[in-house]
Amino acid sequence: MEKKLNKYLIFYLSTLLGFSYFFLSIKYQVGNDSTISEWFINYEGGFTKRGLIGQLAISLTRFFDSDLRWVIFLLQSFTCSIYFLLLYNFLKNLKYERVIILSIFTPIFILYPIAEIEVLARKEIIVFSFLIIYLFVPRKSNFKIISFIIFSVLSMLVWEPIIFFFPILFIYEMIDKEIEKFDLNFLRIIIYFIPSLTIAFIMIFNPLSKDEHQLMASVLKNEFGQNCYMSCDLLGSKSTILQQFEGNYGKYSLEIFIRYFLIILIGFFPLFTLIRNSSLKNNKLIFLRYIKSSLALFLVCLSPVILLFAMGYDWGRWVNISYVILALIYFKLLIDNKFLLNFEKLKESLFYKIKGKIFITFFIIFCFGWNPKTVITGDVASFPGYRIPYKVFKILYN
Repeated sequence: MEKKLNKYLIFYLSTLLGFSYFFLSIKYQVGNDSTISEWFINYEGGFTKRGLIGQLAISLTRFFDSDLRWVIFLLQSFTCSIYFLLLYNFLKNLKYERVIILSIFTPIFILYPIAEIEVLARKEIIVFSFLIIYLFVPRKSNFKIISFIIFSVLSMLVWEPIIFFFPILFIYEMIDKEIEKFDLNFLRIIIYFIPSLTIAFIMIFNPLSKDEHQLMASVLKNEFGQNCYMSCDLLGSKSTILQQFEGNYGKYSLEIFIRYFLIILIGFFPLFTLIRNSSLKNNKLIFLRYIKSSLALFLVCLSPVILLFAMGYDWGRWVNISYVILALIYFKLLIDNKFLLNFEKLKESLFYKIKGKIFITFFIIFCFGWNPKTVITGDVASFPGYRIPYKVFKILYN
């Protein structure tokens, strides 16, 4: 059965990767694509947030005397390929049963960036890949400590909102190293975060000046014939933390809060069910003195992400990022037997009361019948499982 499910997983990931290549080949030529605008950010005007990958793209373009957008397309395709390959090698280690399968196929996980192509190949996918690579490093390896520092520093340079997920990364380290008291090992974990936090504070308190931003924009325009727009342009117009919060003030409504509450509740429900029916193998860990529930522990650690929602209007994207990071960390702890899943208790959940063809129908509707839109004001999209291939055929035959 596991071999058969792995075949389905290979087919699913390969199909989504194929769609990714197709949509990226269209997107990189679009003059106002938001993903490309983010990849334009670079260090030509000075050190700034999210500039590492853009500087790499510029350096490769200069070295090969090529077109900047074409180089970005190749980098994005390569990044998606690595991410999907890492995902398969990671997920194949799970013990498959219906709730785990639902938690993998939920539309706010792997499917989401292909359903909402505006999100496809945004820079967080690089952070996801870094995280999986770090999780692959053996616990007892001498390289484990340095690998975390490398992961956190590179992630901060690529996509600085990773800082909102540091609490859950901190808890992962605590569980992984089985910290039972406030001792030297506890202090070491805190020290691991200092290099990346230092970079974060430099970014926060030293935003690009208008002249530096203009220099970055002029290099893009004069050398590569590209305009600095959207994400690239926002480095100049929304450079302070206060400006980030002010941008969302006029968009809030009761309808939006209810919609996203339901999106999170429904989309996360299989994963929440798994966590709720899991217990830590070591019940002497230091934080268990204060928070007894595994689910409550993870929710507390994810609470800083509320600030990310308040600062940016890509709420569908924030839901996807939160889910991916939580799922990867939980699955890794499950694979390493740090979490013990009570399968007998799990089988008492709602998902096991649905049987036969009714469950298959439920699976199709839940996993392929909906997905959140990218921005805060967007409604819930319907049937991505149909619309994605339809969009491909429509583009090919028009």
